[in-house]
Amino acid sequence: MKKENAEKVLKILKEHKESSNKDLMSAMNFIKEDFDLTKDSLIKLTHHLDKLESSYNLLLQEYKNRQNK
Repeated sequence: MKKENAEKVLKILKEHKESSNKDLMSAMNFIKEDFDLTKDSLIKLTHHLDKLESSYNLLLQEYKNRQNK
């Protein structure tokens, strides 16, 4: 279903001058939903990446401290 909608949006993008207002609104809604989903995913992944980096650095520091004893 989503692939079909994406293909329809691509067609509307290519033919935007000839597309109806209803089609334009449909395409804009699809793009907005995809944008919001992508943005949310990136934010979550960024937080996850930050946490991974912090965890790694904490363990690395402990490891280094043990090597110096």
